[in-house]
Amino acid sequence: MDWRSVRFLKYSAVIGLTCAAVAQAADRPLIQAIEWLDPAQHLAALTTEPRRVAAAKDQQMLAGEALFHTPTLLGGQAAKAGLSCASCHENGRDNPAFLFPNVSGEPGTADVTSSFFSSHRGNGIFDPVKIPDLTVPGKVSRAEDSQELEKFIRDLIVEEFNGQEPTPSVLGALTHYVRSLSADTDNDRVAVTAENQLVAVDQAVLSAKEARQDNDLKLSHLLLASARNRLGLIHERYAGKSLTRQRKAIMSASRELGELQDIEDNADFIVALEEWESGFQRTRKLVVAKQHMSLYDPKLLKAALSQNAN
Repeated sequence: MDWRSVRFLKYSAVIGLTCAAVAQAADRPLIQAIEWLDPAQHLAALTTEPRRVAAAKDQQMLAGEALFHTPTLLGGQAAKAGLSCASCHENGRDNPAFLFPNVSGEPGTADVTSSFFSSHRGNGIFDPVKIPDLTVPGKVSRAEDSQELEKFIRDLIVEEFNGQEPTPSVLGALTHYVRSLSADTDNDRVAVTAENQLVAVDQAVLSAKEARQDNDLKLSHLLLASARNRLGLIHERYAGKSLTRQRKAIMSASRELGELQDIEDNADFIVALEEWESGFQRTRKLVVAKQHMSLYDPKLLKAALSQNAN
């Protein structure tokens, strides 16, 4: 793997945590997603999400899900803004609250030919369209023997967002995830919690370990970037002096994951990662114990959003 790509993945994850840390230092709550969400829907969009429904939950699907939530996969302006595939498609659905400046028209829309994200597809015309629900079959065939979905997702990453060319394993995991998505006929929304994010961290790390065992460095590094991004999302919710210990533990866990990327020997990497997993259990307990004091609590978040608006 190109080690310049490795450095990019590491630094992108660090930037996300650093931005959150700066916000805490300034004593003003900041959740990055606010920048691309409809202000009228902030509270609902930040406290709930569509119920996760998938036809299969095998390891490749979990890896694809982690990649789907990884801004560094898209690269370019999207990665700088913290946008992942899941920003537009919450757990594979649409996102009626998505409202990115100069990219969206009405909430829930996006201009997929915006020059802001793409030097390939920018057409100089503001023509936002409704963000599709990926659980509903569309114009692109999902039949595995057609390879249409693979081409569509590859072109989206490389052409629509100026991302790096995905490897076959990265593309395979993403397409498997999309094919696994199932429609939720009840349209249920569930609470966004630290526990859910911690589970996602575990899944990304496990997938990264398996990828490394297969000597797949690119996939492994992207999955570690996914885990670090999830840690960043938790970090920004733990605002205030009373949660300093939790923030430091989260920062330390993320930094250690970044350091693991420098280990070249696969066997040494697996040993170090397993040590990290063992130590991370202490961080998990610290985080979960104080979740009620964090911005995962709807009442505290509502107050923080009101204060931030003023």
